[in-house]
Amino acid sequence: MASKRSVVMLKPALKPTAPRCLRANCSSMSASRPLSTVRSTRPFPAGTILRTNIRYSSSSTNTENLGRTPLYDLHAKYGAKFVPFGGYNMPVQYSDLSIGESHHWTREKASLFDVGHMVQHEFSGPGAEAFLSQITPTSFKSLKPHSSTLSALLHRETGGIVDDTVIMRLTDDMFYVVTNAGCREKDLAYFTSELKSWKDSGKPEVKWDVLEGKGLIALQGPSSATILSGVLDSDSASKLDSLYFGQSMYGKIKLNNGSLSPSLLISRGGYTGEDGFEISIPASATTAVTSTLLDSAKETLRFAGLGARDTLRLEAGMCLYGHDLDDTTTPVEGALSWIIGKDRRVEGGFHGSSVILQQLKKKSEGGGVSRRRVGLIIEGAPAREGAEIVDESGEKIGRITSGCPSPTLKKNIAMGYIQDGMHKSGTEVQVVVRGKKRKATVTKLPFVPSGAVRRPKGVDGI
Repeated sequence: MASKRSVVMLKPALKPTAPRCLRANCSSMSASRPLSTVRSTRPFPAGTILRTNIRYSSSSTNTENLGRTPLYDLHAKYGAKFVPFGGYNMPVQYSDLSIGESHHWTREKASLFDVGHMVQHEFSGPGAEAFLSQITPTSFKSLKPHSSTLSALLHRETGGIVDDTVIMRLTDDMFYVVTNAGCREKDLAYFTSELKSWKDSGKPEVKWDVLEGKGLIALQGPSSATILSGVLDSDSASKLDSLYFGQSMYGKIKLNNGSLSPSLLISRGGYTGEDGFEISIPASATTAVTSTLLDSAKETLRFAGLGARDTLRLEAGMCLYGHDLDDTTTPVEGALSWIIGKDRRVEGGFHGSSVILQQLKKKSEGGGVSRRRVGLIIEGAPAREGAEIVDESGEKIGRITSGCPSPTLKKNIAMGYIQDGMHKSGTEVQVVVRGKKRKATVTKLPFVPSGAVRRPKGVDGI
């Protein structure tokens, strides 16, 4: 059974314990090297080697100190190949599909990802909303119960991103927050410090619970809704049609043994650009729920690992923390200005707001930034993290932060930071790959259209 550990007064343990959800890896914990190499099963052109660029959380081969999610044994049963990631032993791929095949399977059918390595939190109490409003730029006035949003934890003075996060309002004074596994120690220290300052200032009480041991899985792909609806109990299934992207509900699944699962927190969204759901599960039921889903749709649902997750998220234009985002990058530089609520742009009051709000202003008003995150399509060999972006004269104007061959587009895609003014879609630049300049074109993100099921105008949903 998962434990709820109240840590308002006590500093939480910073080392992950077994057992222990896009999404990402802190740069301080990563070693940049290709995760694996597989031959694409589709013409890319023919003979292209598809390399994923997931970063290991440690270059050490010693796995004794790595955490395990509640699904570790089930992964092993399905032929998982494990790698260290974010302090955990995580599956990179499975014996039934290559990474390229798994990528296409997700785009065409549905895949199940274990994201239980990520850190799940609850913040509650009379001061919870005000506290989260201080450390993020989120507009909580527009965040209704069972609605969620991408956000960012911010440094006090600089507005740099401590970590990207998803925040969901469960009730008026309770919030569910998911942070990155690779940033676990940094984030827990950040929350501990910020809550201490909050309490020392005499502000309203905030209770913080780290939901240790809970499972978290991501069901992703165009068949996801059909698969999930097929295993939900009748009451839960009736609500699914009115659940839209960014919304959540509680529901129960009819398990293989005929019983009902405990109540599950089901949110519509994910880290692949496809329609899908993330499901938070009590530790005791994680394996049973996951097995039920897999057994219910053997022709359309497969396990998928970190390899496919990385290529899918890059096609969707989604950031990997520690690479596409870091402590020195603000939301404006990171092309995440949309996470800054309209009311927050007027009122400010969040960490780094003096810096961020100035960056949002026009250049004529002293605003703007010197660099911006962009997408790029590159000719020839794929560009990897660290490759320089140069102009026609050869002058460096930016740097690649993520890159891979796109299995869907059959083109080499990348994200990176480029000098302001060169960031507009269609701008032609060059990327230095293995000492050779390759033609590249700045491209709008995402590379692949989103399959998210969004709420129609005038419809409330759940």
